[in-house]
Amino acid sequence: MARNDLKGKVILIAGGGKNLGGLLSRNFAVQGAKLAIHYNSQASKEEAEKTLADVKAAGAEAFLFQGDLTNVKNITKLFDDTVAQFGGIDIAINTVGMVLKKPFLSTTEEEYDTMFDINSKVAYFFIQEAGKKLNDNGKVCTIVTSLLAAYTGLYSTYAGAKAPVEHFTRMASKEFGERGISVTAVAPGPMDTPFFYGQESPDAVAYHKSASALGGLTDIKDIAPLVEFLVTDGWWITGQTIFANGGYTTR
Repeated sequence: MARNDLKGKVILIAGGGKNLGGLLSRNFAVQGAKLAIHYNSQASKEEAEKTLADVKAAGAEAFLFQGDLTNVKNITKLFDDTVAQFGGIDIAINTVGMVLKKPFLSTTEEEYDTMFDINSKVAYFFIQEAGKKLNDNGKVCTIVTSLLAAYTGLYSTYAGAKAPVEHFTRMASKEFGERGISVTAVAPGPMDTPFFYGQESPDAVAYHKSASALGGLTDIKDIAPLVEFLVTDGWWITGQTIFANGGYTTR
């Protein structure tokens, strides 16, 4: 599937109402795709509605779905509602995540459970549902983190909860490959969004900006084209985690 072949294709984006997900929604709308745009809660409703308005202004068919995806029933319903609305799904992208920056010794069981529910459990069952509901030759992509290649403290539950997604991606790509479905993950560096700043002090922000070889934080405008490539022309790449961080970390 080439980028110029997206007209009429159905794309489901978890976390598609804001930040990177919102940019992807808008970009795909311009290319003529039909969109299922998920957002988590009332707190993100206003941004999701603005994204929906922009998408429709671009001439795309789209709808919003609100739900806490840590409840797997909501993942199932998101996919089922998309199939009911558009007749099938061609591309599924999961941008959902939560950051916690905290020392290992002070992390609580509740925080651990929350982080693994959002970053790991949601990713697992999103990929599983995509494997069940995607059309043949579909595409699946999950956003992870470049901290998977970092040697650092303080992000044990964030990087730790995203790490299994690499394995989910490999396993799913093997199992779904016979249907022509590619499965990938993208690992951005610290992104210049509200998602990042809530956890970081000014000194830490300055460090992260200086840590990349190319300088500065990751811009969502540099990640969106990579995701778009992987779910279109780059479909031959499968089972891989692609690091895109300006030289922030490497393997």
